Amino acid sequence: MPYLASDYVYYENGGTAPEDANWGSYQYVTLQDIVTNYQLMYMGNHSLVNNEERYKVLFHAKRAIQELNYDAFKEVKVLELNVCDQLRFVLPPDFVNWVRISLYKDGVLRPMTENIQTNFSNAYLQDNECRILFDESGNILRPQNSTIDFDRIAGTKKSIYLNENNRFDGQEGYCCDGDWYFDYNIGARYGLNTETANANPTFSIDRKGGVINFSSGIADELVILEYVSDGMEAGDNSAITVNKLFEEYVYAYINYSILDAKLGVQEYIVNRARKKKNALLRNAKIRISNIHPGRLLMNLRGRGKWIK
Repeated sequence: MPYLASDYVYYENGGTAPEDANWGSYQYVTLQDIVTNYQLMYMGNHSLVNNEERYKVLFHAKRAIQELNYDAFKEVKVLELNVCDQLRFVLPPDFVNWVRISLYKDGVLRPMTENIQTNFSNAYLQDNECRILFDESGNILRPQNSTIDFDRIAGTKKSIYLNENNRFDGQEGYCCDGDWYFDYNIGARYGLNTETANANPTFSIDRKGGVINFSSGIADELVILEYVSDGMEAGDNSAITVNKLFEEYVYAYINYSILDAKLGVQEYIVNRARKKKNALLRNAKIRISNIHPGRLLMNLRGRGKWIK
């Protein structure tokens, strides 16, 4: 990665907008530099890898960066959106997997629970004999919302969680002579199902539809989505970067992937490249884990806490 000309370029971007374009950039090396460095330093007549096309090196470098984003990087993206009346949150275009979803209300982040039961569905229109209806082109007719979606949006769908839509209205009950009573809370909540013990709204991700469907009562509220991306920056190769702590691992990954797919390479050479790749990944994970004595000290102070 080229060095910046001056501190002024780093802090103010040379006086051009945006001024934060170079902040923190020294931590990273670009995809272009990785591919160029690999071709210069790891390919040649006296190297195991030679005469490989640049597009192959680029492909394996991208795969290495994707695997790092899934497994090792601590770089979680955060997105805030207002939930509409349809109780949906459209997933960002680079979404791969979620880390945490929270409701931001009254200045507090309230963690939300993934609904273990589905809260959305597709539906087909049917006649009074339950036969599916088709249009003139032979395509199935669909309603705007399925029954379960309509009930969820309207707020009439009952919940198994301890919120206002719980069928027991958040009360713990007792059985007397075969009848159940839910007139008051039982203080200890003995036998409470901890999996559903959450008064906050719930969500369910429709990955194919590209949306997060929420339970009722969250319309016009702010939701914070923390998620993992694949690091491909919408296909813009010039914007793809990798932390310098993982740079050597990316080279080893490219080397192993090319040797593993190459015809006539001895097995012990492939195994050696694989072991080197795995070892560098472990080392990089330890480096980026940020195990600082100050953080350990704060946790160890809890040893002196009195337990009732």
